[in-house]
Amino acid sequence: MSKEKILVVDDDVNICELLRLYIERDDYQVVIANDGEQAVELFNREQPDLVLLDIMLPKMDGWQVCKEIRKTSNRPIIMLTAKGELFDKILGLELGADDYIIKPFEAKEVIARIHAVLRRTSTSEEKEKVKEINWDKLSINLTNYELRVDGKYIDTPPKEMELLYYLASNPNKVFTRDQLLDKVWGFDYYGDSRTVDVHIKRLREKINGVSDQWSLKTVWGVGYKFDAK
Repeated sequence: MSKEKILVVDDDVNICELLRLYIERDDYQVVIANDGEQAVELFNREQPDLVLLDIMLPKMDGWQVCKEIRKTSNRPIIMLTAKGELFDKILGLELGADDYIIKPFEAKEVIARIHAVLRRTSTSEEKEKVKEINWDKLSINLTNYELRVDGKYIDTPPKEMELLYYLASNPNKVFTRDQLLDKVWGFDYYGDSRTVDVHIKRLREKINGVSDQWSLKTVWGVGYKFDAK
């Protein structure tokens, strides 16, 4: 089996080489881009398994690169940036990023995040059986990452899909934000439980009101549940 490939996108050559050193040591292939246009070109040509994407890039910023990738692919994206404001985190998540790491970072943390994201999106044999849940007017296919609402395909970022699939797989069970971070994200999200709120909000915009047989419910003071009759 060929090694999984990571596309590292940053205009800082030193950061790129540091990440290359650690990532290759962990037995991955590494492809590097130093601007946004090159990142999109390399993504389309190399078809990496995961993208580490800086935001502040020449020619095309990370937000636009993320948008371009999401037009054709659900490959996981980890935003890697010095920006730490809540607005930047929310924007990245809404554009389809799977994770968000703030500079300065520990290389070991980046490797741990890569492991976690690739583990969730792995196409290994044990995950090849179809993972699909159907409720009234709702179909969630986690094998092909397809969401259909009332028969219509709804474009949905991978993390939103995984969150909805997990909740719908456990109907009427209440989960705290921290539990959802652990079960869906697969690692400690350093206490930023607002990530869950962002994804729930986006899911509600897509699916709420379609059926009276189920809904995404907020359990105030606790968390969320997939409420099914």
